[in-house]
Amino acid sequence: MDAPAPDFDVVTSAAIREGRATDAYFARTEETLRHADRNPSVVAEVTADQFPDGEFELLAGVKDAAALLAGHDVDVDALPEGTLFDGGPVLRIEGNYLEFARTETSLLGFLSHASGVATAALECRRAAPGANLLSFGARHVHPSVAAMVERSALVGGFDGFSHVAAGEVIGREASGTMPHALLICFGRGEQEAAWRAFDEAVPADTPRIALCDTYSDEKDETIRAVEELGDRLSGVRLDTTGSRRGDFRHIVREVEWELDARALGDVDVFLSGGLGPDDLRELRDVADGFGVGGHVSNADPVDFALDIVEVDGEPAAKRGKLSGAKEVYRTADGGHHVGLRGREGPEDGEALLEPLIRDGEVVREFSIDEAAERALRDAESTGFGADPE
Repeated sequence: MDAPAPDFDVVTSAAIREGRATDAYFARTEETLRHADRNPSVVAEVTADQFPDGEFELLAGVKDAAALLAGHDVDVDALPEGTLFDGGPVLRIEGNYLEFARTETSLLGFLSHASGVATAALECRRAAPGANLLSFGARHVHPSVAAMVERSALVGGFDGFSHVAAGEVIGREASGTMPHALLICFGRGEQEAAWRAFDEAVPADTPRIALCDTYSDEKDETIRAVEELGDRLSGVRLDTTGSRRGDFRHIVREVEWELDARALGDVDVFLSGGLGPDDLRELRDVADGFGVGGHVSNADPVDFALDIVEVDGEPAAKRGKLSGAKEVYRTADGGHHVGLRGREGPEDGEALLEPLIRDGEVVREFSIDEAAERALRDAESTGFGADPE
């Protein structure tokens, strides 16, 4: 009798660890090599671009990559999470090929998807360096990867995220206040009742951010929310849908004007709804924070590939790839450089590949905050996400 189907279309952690989350041809390769009694010592590298091209992307997913390769008899070096790269290897594996052959599919998935999300998040952070940024995009992705999305957003410099279960996975508390559904459940004209009930119901340390665009003009609902909650109100959120947005900047300026005209105090304004880096640049001087969804969660994965570059100590590579184990360097001017391992690097170059796994043991700790700080430093030195001139 067949085993019952799982509730959801989710590949399990056990399948990933056991090497079943792989492309079929790796299983066939393993069978063939074992049949031929061949298991060479190799060096394999994960790269997106062979030579630096000036188009930087942000590395994330290294923690999951380490967990995947832990326990395999390999040595692994990798760039630190939160490093910007534009060519050369981001991760290097050394060991007998059959020790890690089946992990390639999952390894590339961990690195590719997380790095794409983190890169998009860093674009937003650079576009609005002083704003409070929250990741609102978990609703656009399969729930099984929500923790990856939220963690990668933090690596890219976001201040928080919305997904509760993701917070449980990564050890951070989710943020969020109220959706339009809450206001609609109270009904048209009853916005005050909804805001008041929220204020009475939620914990005292939850920010009172009133959603102010459900039924009437944003100015009207904002003034009503301030008058209803007074000093308990932390701010307002405007989430006008794209079909009715008009000039969003002008709307925000109107809201702030009307608040000032009535001496209603300093009310923080948060914006959300289909925003990307260009919008954040346009709105950053009139808003205190942003909720960003699809630009981050729907980011294209980085097109990583894993290639053998050395077999039994000899350079080897397929057509179109560079043979030989490599090092990558960052120079003081923000340059990214690639060279053969064992050769002299740039005069002021800092070697970026660092030990990740030795003899199957993870030898690195992972800090989201340190990765985010590194990402911002790298962005400054490389010019990533700088305002267009």
